[in-house]
Amino acid sequence: MKVIMLKDVDKVGDKHEVITVKNGFGRNFLLPRGLAIIANESNMGRLNEMIRREDAQEAKRLDVYKEIAEKLKGQVVKIGAKAGATGRIFGSITELSVKQQLEEQFGVTVERKKINLPEDAKEIGTYPLILKLHPEVTHEMQLELVQE
Repeated sequence: MKVIMLKDVDKVGDKHEVITVKNGFGRNFLLPRGLAIIANESNMGRLNEMIRREDAQEAKRLDVYKEIAEKLKGQVVKIGAKAGATGRIFGSITELSVKQQLEEQFGVTVERKKINLPEDAKEIGTYPLILKLHPEVTHEMQLELVQE
């Protein structure tokens, strides 16, 4: 069954993406929850309109994204983590924990999917953190992992 995703679903698909799923999954999970619609001819025509409308809303938010990037300029996000004697942290740092710390420390709300974490952030130290707020606005800042 071909469906058009209306929302991002982890390990399934991103918003406005046309994907093929098993009939039961589409019929029993995605469609009833409003996460997707069937990719028929009329809905494919609506897809272009939905993308255009979404892009217009993102363009309106461009000034907000620039303001967030300016507010975070030169800032360092500090996240406390439990670590062993060698400095290796227990568990992992997630986009959700970074999002919460951005809200607590700077009063800035950033969507989880716009946060790019470094892959090697597994020890106490400082790492580059990239926020892809908008195609035109990308902000790079420092992520500092400190021992709790």
